[in-house]
Formats: sequence, structure tokens, C-alpha cells
Amino acid sequence: MLSKTFSALSKQTFQSFEVIVMDNNSTDESWHIPENTVFPCQLIRLTENIGFSAANNLAISQHTKADWIFLLNPDAYPEPDCLEIIKKHIELKPSIHCFACTLINANHPEQLDGIGDNYHVSGLHWRHGHGSSRSSTPSELTEIFSACAAAAVYQANTFKQLGGFDESYFAYSEDVDLGFRLRLAGGVSQLIPDARVHHVGSGITGRNSDFSIYHGHRNLTWTFFKNIPTPLMPVLLPLHLGMAIVLGVKFALSGRFKPYFLAKWDAFRQLKLYLVKRKKIQYTRVCSCLDLLKIMYWLPRNRFLK
Repeated sequence: MLSKTFSALSKQTFQSFEVIVMDNNSTDESWHIPENTVFPCQLIRLTENIGFSAANNLAISQHTKADWIFLLNPDAYPEPDCLEIIKKHIELKPSIHCFACTLINANHPEQLDGIGDNYHVSGLHWRHGHGSSRSSTPSELTEIFSACAAAAVYQANTFKQLGGFDESYFAYSEDVDLGFRLRLAGGVSQLIPDARVHHVGSGITGRNSDFSIYHGHRNLTWTFFKNIPTPLMPVLLPLHLGMAIVLGVKFALSGRFKPYFLAKWDAFRQLKLYLVKRKKIQYTRVCSCLDLLKIMYWLPRNRFLK
């Protein structure tokens, strides 16, 4: 997959960029792939797997001075004009500090993998349009709740001011959490429809693996308790707890209850730490509760598939 990503980068019509590869202590020979490239490339080999969140934070804080960062997963392949289109919109929209790309299902290119992240009032979140036809992609820049970090563009100073990804998440939901914090701080995320990236999705961890279930549902709970404004808690907390119970029943019926139970057990066992983080986030909040509710979703997930 990494070879295919590098091939896609070498074909970009805009070539004024550098690549930073964070090797999270890989156990195969894939780290050799960045050794010979047609573009500037730094390879940072770590002695342990510190996770998606920490590795990206390290790359941005210590290994680049760029004004803009394009995060790209090793199973994501940008189309040749992707970077050129991103650059154009950065120049056209200087007040926007985060952009999302249109993610296309790499195995079924007639389908979308996602056009930004949705956040439900219960705390559940998902990639908007996942599994729907590519024809449902908007034709113009569109405001979204948050950008999927499989292929997301961040203004570097804003990323740093927000504290980057929450490193305790390790992986999964860290992009939604960051997008939520950006929105609470007064920022906006937008989708660039014609910046297209073909994405395998969970190409390493597995879409329905115990790893993805555990980290996804543990971090989902932390994201909710960190970011939901206090005035909305009395209304949204019962929805969140009800959603957690319904999902628990579904996982039990499918024989996947153990990783889900462990996720929720650890989420609530360590919740005190995230309530401390919550105080700082809520203290600096400028986004009104009404504006937040306007960008959230109220209907079930399957109502948004076309």
C-alpha cells in the first residue's frame, strides 16, 4: 500500500512539497520504500509504536516548519491533481484552517468512502456518505463537522494551538475530537469536493477487528465527555448512554461484545482524566450551543446514504 501511495505522490501536478514518513516501529521491510523518491522525503523510524495520534503530532512539532500539513494514511492514494486543488483552495479560503478531501473507496471506485465526518447528537460519528454513490459528492466547498485524517489538511499553527491530536487515543476518533475542538474554538472545517483520494480504509488494523472496535468505542466516549458543552449535557447525555446500550446489545448478538465491553469499561474507568481536559476546552469555547446543534446530526446514520 505504501508503494502505491508514493507512486500517487510522484504523479502530482503540484510538486512543491516534502514528505515525512513516520515509521511506527514496522515489522516488515516497508520502511525501505521512502529511501528513493523523486521528492524531498524524511524517514523517521521509531523504536516503538506510539500510535497514529502521537506519531503525527511528533512529525508536525519536530520535523517540519511548513505552514500547511496534509496528513495522508499509507492506504490512501491521491489523484494527480489533488495537491494542486488543495493549494488553490488554501489561497482562496485563508480563514479556513482545516480541509477534508473526498475519499473514494479504493476497492469500489464507484462508491464513496466518505466526504467528511458527521457527529450525531448521541456522540456516535461516522464518515458522511460512506458506501453511497460518487455522484452524491457536493459540487462546491461544503462545511462539515470534521475532516477524516486519512486525507486531511490542517493549518500547522492552528493544529499546534489546539494541542494536536489527543495522544491517549492512540488511534481512531482523534480526528473527530480535533475537529470538535476546532469548532468549539470558533474554527470551521470544509470539504474540497474535487480533491479526491482513493482510500482502502482500516487497511492495517482491519475495519471490524477487535483493535478497531476497542479503540473506536473507547475514544468515542472520551470525545463526547470532553467536548459537549455543559448546557447541552442534560439533554444529550441520556442519548449517549442509550446509544451505548443499544450498541452493546448489537455487539452481544453478533458475538463481538468483549472488545466493546472493554472499551466502555476503560473509557469510564479513566473518565476523570478527560473531565480535567474538558475544563480547559469548555473554558475557551466560543462556539454557541445553537451553532453546534445546527452542524450535528439528529437522524439515524442510514438516512444519509444515497
